[in-house]
Amino acid sequence: MNDPAHNRSVVLLLLAALCWSLGGVLIKWVQWPPLAVASGRGLIATLFLGAACARTLRFTWSPVQLGAAVAYALTTVLFVTATKLTTAANAILIQYTAPVWVALLGAGFLQEHPQRSDWFVMALVFAGMGIFLYDGLHFSGLAGNLFALGSGVAFAALVLLLRKQKDGSPIESIILGNALAFLIGLPWLARAPALPADGWVALGLLGLVQLGVSYLLYARAIKHVTALEAVLIPIIEPILNPLWVMLVLGEKPSQLALFGGAIVIGAVTWRALASIRGPRGAAAPAA
Repeated sequence: MNDPAHNRSVVLLLLAALCWSLGGVLIKWVQWPPLAVASGRGLIATLFLGAACARTLRFTWSPVQLGAAVAYALTTVLFVTATKLTTAANAILIQYTAPVWVALLGAGFLQEHPQRSDWFVMALVFAGMGIFLYDGLHFSGLAGNLFALGSGVAFAALVLLLRKQKDGSPIESIILGNALAFLIGLPWLARAPALPADGWVALGLLGLVQLGVSYLLYARAIKHVTALEAVLIPIIEPILNPLWVMLVLGEKPSQLALFGGAIVIGAVTWRALASIRGPRGAAAPAA
């Protein structure tokens, strides 16, 4: 039976990925150390989400709510650290091993079992991302690669813990996670130099749109999709990210990269359309 709430949620996931993808080009405009940027945008996102959801917020301080907040903060902080210690291509490719962790852990934690088609889509996605990022991939930077792997595990944990709150309100975990990211990066933020006007605009968009609006959409969507859908469908984000940079800053990817990106977008589009045509039990476990 076709579920309108599920269909809307698939669209919300794609819109959230679109918002996330603005990060690359906006971060380039903010001339601050990475953790200062993470702290500043975390503060803005906390204030925005707190104001947008003020009437419905309910902080229970439960282990699941707090665990999701810690996972959120670790996802952002570890990824920023990874990009400093290894190539950007390594960092994004390794972080997006998250769907594998969700597929492996979701069955036991949420009773949501992946199907063969999910593994096929993941294989296509990883192959396409590998082709897309081929020019920037290197086997050096072991520490950075490990931080990126940690970010991927943290992102998977975030998705699972948010999905665990499907009958409640996962937005509180996201607000707490942004506040924690702000506190972690606060020492760097306190020493950051003054920004020009365009830098403040970019930082504001990072907090309001790239984190605030995106996770507002994501928190609504995750109530009606499986955990694997919630991490697999938005995986177009690392492909869209450099495309924004190309359009705004003129950094053009190679034809090989465009081919890999087409594979990823095609696989995710097929998975999203398959979900809309026949949602496979966002509320009930597979047999």
